Amino acid sequence: MDSDALNTFLAVHRRGGISNAAKFLHRSQPAISRRIALLEQELGVPLFERVAGRTRLSDAGRVLIPYAERAVAAAQDAEQAIRALTKRNVGPVSLAVTGTLADGRLSTIMKRFAKENPAVTLSLRTATSAEVSDLIRRGEATIGLRYNTDRAGDLTCEQVLHEPLQVVCAPDHPRAGQRVKRLAELGRERWIAFPEIRGRREIAAAHVFALFLTRGLGEVDWTAVDSLTAQKRLVEAGFGLALLAKSHVAEELRASSIATIAVSDLDAHQDVVLVTRSGGFLSAAAERLLESIRRNYSALDGSPGRDARKRTPARKAIARRQVS
Repeated sequence: MDSDALNTFLAVHRRGGISNAAKFLHRSQPAISRRIALLEQELGVPLFERVAGRTRLSDAGRVLIPYAERAVAAAQDAEQAIRALTKRNVGPVSLAVTGTLADGRLSTIMKRFAKENPAVTLSLRTATSAEVSDLIRRGEATIGLRYNTDRAGDLTCEQVLHEPLQVVCAPDHPRAGQRVKRLAELGRERWIAFPEIRGRREIAAAHVFALFLTRGLGEVDWTAVDSLTAQKRLVEAGFGLALLAKSHVAEELRASSIATIAVSDLDAHQDVVLVTRSGGFLSAAAERLLESIRRNYSALDGSPGRDARKRTPARKAIARRQVS
């Protein structure tokens, strides 16, 4: 098994068949079919099955997926490491982030990085938190930025922001700018939150419910809105309250288009985490981008200093390698 065979196998799986994989890899369909046939012959088992006209993984194919992903990612690491010996400030750096983290702060970081590293190709992809981890795991992204630590042992997670959540409302809401003693006092309000979606780590309706349940309230009126921007516009228009991170509404608060309601018994936070592949190669450019993200997020963090932040390849704490 060589990396080309495994990469072809992954392409057929991810693109849903031989034809799409051929287009993606810029090769002919017979060449792709032949490569898969040779790999199956080498392993002695079929890797794909045709079911109802669709190409699906066989049991053996499902077993092979995680090993193939790690092998292809390792081959990419090796290639980048060799190239880095001669060219220290070139090459691709791919960033994968949860959608709501692709904000003005990240735009500023990327703009500055691109200006300081003109020979580096920087790309950005947005996804859910779980998808961000998968992109890093498969080697399709170099650095990930997501919510909360991924507990898998093949990723290194580093908390860069422990951000408090706050209740936001329209400026003309009767409680705008006021403080209430208990969250339960807002139990009769309509709430706006993300729908519960696997892999999403933003504040979904289930999280809002949980906060009220711990205070003895089981019924909360809510509206599911699958867009942070839409949530903020609805809050501005007076259609409900929302529980959002401070950075998500910083511009609206400065413009006074959104107000806050302080809640004495609310102590809710959301962690923003940097994700890289444990043991994976990071170019000098990738290390510089990592440090830029750390530095910019630390300026917003009101939690304890850098030494107190989590840097884990799962549950076990490790020291991060020094930036070159």
